[in-house]
Amino acid sequence: MSFARSVWKILVAIKDGLVLLFLLLFFAGLYAVLAMRPAPGMVREGALYLPLEGRVVEEATEISPADFLTGQTPAPEYVERDLTRAIEAAATDKRIKAVVLDLESFGGGSAVHLSSIGAAMDRVRAARKPVFVRSLIYTDDAMQLAAHASEAWVDPMGGVAITGPGGTMLFYKGLIDKLKANVHIFKVGTYKSAVEPYMRAQSSPEAREAMQAVYGAIWQNWQDEVRKARPKADLALATTDPAKWVADNGGDAAQAALKSGLIDRVGDRIAFGKRVAEVVGADDQGPLGSFKATELPVYLADKPAAKDGSAIAVVTVAGEIVDGDAGPGVAGGDRIADLIDGVTQADDYAGLVLRVDSPGGSVMASERIRAAVERVRAKGLPVAVSMGSVAASGGYWVSTPAQRIFAEPSTITGSIGVFAVLPTFEQTLPQYGVTTEQVRTTPLSGQPDLLGGLNPQVSALMQGQVEQTYTRFLGLVAKARGKSPADIDRIAQGRIWDGGTARQLGLVDQFGGLDDAVAWVAKQAKADKWHAEYVEDEPSPVAQFLRQMETGEAPEARAHDLAGALAAQQQGLVARMQADLLRLIEGGGIKAYCLECASDDRGTANMRQRKADLGLLAWLGRLVA
Repeated sequence: MSFARSVWKILVAIKDGLVLLFLLLFFAGLYAVLAMRPAPGMVREGALYLPLEGRVVEEATEISPADFLTGQTPAPEYVERDLTRAIEAAATDKRIKAVVLDLESFGGGSAVHLSSIGAAMDRVRAARKPVFVRSLIYTDDAMQLAAHASEAWVDPMGGVAITGPGGTMLFYKGLIDKLKANVHIFKVGTYKSAVEPYMRAQSSPEAREAMQAVYGAIWQNWQDEVRKARPKADLALATTDPAKWVADNGGDAAQAALKSGLIDRVGDRIAFGKRVAEVVGADDQGPLGSFKATELPVYLADKPAAKDGSAIAVVTVAGEIVDGDAGPGVAGGDRIADLIDGVTQADDYAGLVLRVDSPGGSVMASERIRAAVERVRAKGLPVAVSMGSVAASGGYWVSTPAQRIFAEPSTITGSIGVFAVLPTFEQTLPQYGVTTEQVRTTPLSGQPDLLGGLNPQVSALMQGQVEQTYTRFLGLVAKARGKSPADIDRIAQGRIWDGGTARQLGLVDQFGGLDDAVAWVAKQAKADKWHAEYVEDEPSPVAQFLRQMETGEAPEARAHDLAGALAAQQQGLVARMQADLLRLIEGGGIKAYCLECASDDRGTANMRQRKADLGLLAWLGRLVA
């Protein structure tokens, strides 16, 4: 017995020692990371160097411990306003001789975000400072930025591959039929295509018409921007017959891009670095091709946002709108409503701008955000909405209380419609020997019964609730836009619109970005001086620690040649399929959600959030159930 006690004491001592060692290593790592945090005064004379190794987003997704424990290390994310502010500041900073963007591992971004960054690059050039851009392969997003460069470089092994908006849509009707499952669709809106993957084998003519119109407008806006920035560039062959375009240049894609004026110089990373060093000075301490530079975190620490004048609160609604406190990067309705209510309770703000970059989601969560904005209005503060790349469905629902709505020509908005989806398996289970029997005291006992099926009473109630919600949606929009519900119904029906058409239809008041919305609110508040103050959650110490530890290895893992660049654009299909299936399994009540508006990359972030909420094992169990 004494021997067993001794062994037990040894095991406990080993366990305690390991725990202590882990804690010591954790706090040592935390101290090291915090010690490395950038501080003002660390800016070097030379270039502002922006090696973008991930995606440009409206709001960065919070990294959770589950991401690291499950091996899902996310690619870095760059908040558009941070990039724009840094580039604009570089235009007048005497220490900064040039701005350099390395896009070899660039993950892309929305056309709206990239236009804003491109405009900041133009301001640097207007200040007679060069903007250098390099990449191996330029796809649409990288090309949109490169068009604004003084010198755009491409690697001799690279080129330009312009695909235009659009891609593959996924439909599950055949799979659902093979499983003998029933998917009950409750919706209002001829164009409400978010449910079509579960009820059709291909998109409806109405949905296809709407998508082609919006994608056509966004594609035209992209071409107009590139041509304006590079008036001598020839896009014709690159966008109509890329195979002939490259073949006419002996199969050399880099030379094809050079001769078309899309790119200015051909050279590898070393040649590019030496060229930049001619302008900003060489870094003798670095490897071959190094130049004197300051990177984004250090520069932002040295250039804090202005705090002069009246504070205009800016609250961000980014990502899918969901119930609860999810986010950042996902728009948890309770979390965002609490932020907005903080603006109402405080006496520090002259007004509110709601920055919306969301395809919508939960109706209840959208309503909580909308009601919170109404409380700001009731206090007498001016309110505007600034739409980012997408503000559709629930994203438009939360915008309705605004006195003025700003959007960009390439913003996707509208999708005024609602739906609910419930799968049942009453015909699936008998194939595996599972049968069901109901014992009921009322027509609603045990309903909705996902295993035994829905009865007519429940189906009628669900459709009625969806129709009532749509009527409310029409009423909110009609009141906000000064039209009748019938007028709104004619342009609603779940149809998406580009920002230009939405402005003509009266769903949007004027073109403009976030700065324009903030300036409008300041004018309404009669403020002579003002600044935007972002009202957001302080990241937890753990989240800050994980963000500092982020390696950014994910984008480096893919091939960087033409085939790899094109394949990378399709990787989002897997995330989209997972999100579609999870959305079907979860149910989750009535939705105001725009499926065709959702970004595949942001869908991946939403998937991480949902799996973390469910627990990995529970999520896998529900997926295969």
